Amino acid sequence: MAEGHIITVIGGKGGVGKSQVAANLAFAFTQETRGKSLLLDFDQKASGDQNLITGIKTKKNLKDLLSFGGSLDPRSMSQFLNPHPAGVSYIGLPNDPVATEGIDGDAAGKMLKAVTSMFPVTIIDAGNELTPLATKALEFSTLILVVVTPDLLAINQTKRLVSELTTMMFPKEMIHYVFNQAQKGLPITPDVAGKTLGRPVLSSVLKDEQTCARALNARKPAILVEKNSPFSKGVIELTRKIVQKNILRSLAKLAKPTNVGTSKSGPVDAKTGNAWRDLKVRIHKGLVEEMDLNKEDDNDPKAKIILREKTKKLVVDLLGKEDTKSVLNGRDDMNRIVKEILDEALGLGPLEDLLADKTVSEVMVVGPDKIYYEQSGKIKKSEIIFTHDRQVLNVIERIVAPIGRRIDEKTPYVDARLHDGSRVHAIIPPSAIDGCCITIRKFPEERLTYKDLVKFGSVTQNMADFLRIAVEAHRNIIVSGGTGSGKTTLINILGGFIQANERIITCEDSAELNFPQDHIVRLETRPPSLEGDGEIDIRCLVKQCLRMRPDRIVVGECRGGETLDMLQAMGTGHDGSLTTVHSNNPKECIGRIETLVQYAGAGLTPKAIREMIASAVHMIIQQSRLDDGSRKVTHITEIGGIQGEVVTLQDIFLFVQKGIDKTGKIQGEFQATGFIPKFVETLEKKGYNVPRGLFSNAPAATGGGTPPPAAAKKPMPPGKVPPGKRPARPPGKKPPGKG
Repeated sequence: MAEGHIITVIGGKGGVGKSQVAANLAFAFTQETRGKSLLLDFDQKASGDQNLITGIKTKKNLKDLLSFGGSLDPRSMSQFLNPHPAGVSYIGLPNDPVATEGIDGDAAGKMLKAVTSMFPVTIIDAGNELTPLATKALEFSTLILVVVTPDLLAINQTKRLVSELTTMMFPKEMIHYVFNQAQKGLPITPDVAGKTLGRPVLSSVLKDEQTCARALNARKPAILVEKNSPFSKGVIELTRKIVQKNILRSLAKLAKPTNVGTSKSGPVDAKTGNAWRDLKVRIHKGLVEEMDLNKEDDNDPKAKIILREKTKKLVVDLLGKEDTKSVLNGRDDMNRIVKEILDEALGLGPLEDLLADKTVSEVMVVGPDKIYYEQSGKIKKSEIIFTHDRQVLNVIERIVAPIGRRIDEKTPYVDARLHDGSRVHAIIPPSAIDGCCITIRKFPEERLTYKDLVKFGSVTQNMADFLRIAVEAHRNIIVSGGTGSGKTTLINILGGFIQANERIITCEDSAELNFPQDHIVRLETRPPSLEGDGEIDIRCLVKQCLRMRPDRIVVGECRGGETLDMLQAMGTGHDGSLTTVHSNNPKECIGRIETLVQYAGAGLTPKAIREMIASAVHMIIQQSRLDDGSRKVTHITEIGGIQGEVVTLQDIFLFVQKGIDKTGKIQGEFQATGFIPKFVETLEKKGYNVPRGLFSNAPAATGGGTPPPAAAKKPMPPGKVPPGKRPARPPGKKPPGKG
């Protein structure tokens, strides 16, 4: 079936009869084309009027349809369609205007796209205001019919309406006029109206109050009450002109604007249309011609301020030469567009505000029209967009240039960082099909500590104390977790436990680690040059740092052959080293490390690799991001050695999920397994006092630890022993908590 067309009927003011024209036009199309048509009521201010004009009783209305969560196809749509014997299907609004508030314009767009595949013609009564719902109808329309009457006020308001439509970049060719309630002898004729409006009237409909009143009383469209009445003849003549002149087919080729509405609750605004965007493009082009925006010195804050002020003055001057009355509606709009142009010219454009928002943890750009961000663990879509794809590429180049990275068609991806340490990944066409993509992982301005993790519920106080002991005891630790689970944050906190008198060397693809110690050496990889040489990878950096007398080696992430070098360093005198690996649990982490070691091409057997892992790595910490967006340490596991060909693992702490509450938040608790790590006894022999209470589920443990079943019973008085029991202590073991 060929794609159908949508005709939106709209009025410049109330009382011009556009609802009558719209309803009868739908019935006229079924008669003239002998096909189906659909009538939609989008007039929120006069909701329920079409129910009276057509006489169609509605079971479900437009609000029910737009709140429907399933896919829209002829079968699912049938439950919302209210058929008329004359071949017209109808979907109306609720009779109560209050119930029509807050109708989702985006859902309406999804519905309109579906109906064009089901009906050859859809007629929409859009009212006389450019609400978000009406604007969405216009976006999907092939033809806009503006109903005007022989009235100076109506013509004046129609001119205002059409001016707004052209400001929103709707082509003038798709806007046609219907001269309703025409009478002989009046000074305002169709010709006069056409000259005033700047376009000839498409068709005239004679005034016929008697037929319209009779039809309304009969709850039937006028065209069914009296087909030969003046009003009916006028509507039929309009329909024939549209059909015979192939107006719909010719207008379907026009380019129409998209996303011209603002938020679901606010009025339509030109800012979100192409007029606002085009104005910014012209001003930016003028900026490039007038001054060199690349002279900015990233290391000189004063130079930045001077350049921004100079650029701001030029932007204001350029805006003064433009006709901005139809786009800018006051001082607030002027300030906003100046800020947006400055952000695009000197900063990161639409991303500036998101990056400045401390509650936003991640920003994701998918082409110029889609910007998503993560807030409180949930991903949301921003209403702000880029002007065009070139602007996204400009932002990427502005990010990578100061750190000596490059991105082009030969190497269409890059890892970089912002001046505040936030991690950036970018990929551009031809690899990115839908336009340039940017992913920015923000880091908090203040360094997080273990106290913050306890506060957030990511670990208990006992777990945090144990991790401090493990780091101070020079345990080799691997932080395992998925993407975005918080591995880098956790390894930053673990690094804060390292003693200040030790020399730390970090190796990263893009420098993210930020330890508080003074004696730290930070190494970063480098991509190859344009000639294809000069590349420095992680494996090279790990080899170099072995010659730099490190006390601790920290590798940001092991994802290749450098894993073998890291294991060798851990097993040959560099205890206390840290790294991260992508995996879902400690058991998978072992297999992942084994696979990564094979990337080095050393030809080691699987058993030899496992023996190396068992001897070099002491602990695995599993960091996970749960379904509710929270991040928790779900496993702290000790590697106990190797038995046969299997690396043995022993969990020390676990997070046990219990369920999900009504708000979708995961409920659970941290539990100690009761296993005491082997290295604790070694530390105690050296004189360290390690409280054994860390490894019990004492009720006082922060984070919701659960006491053993015995602890739930009524406690015995001091000095008493239960009947038939005697206090026992394993041979050679000290009482818990007695270091």
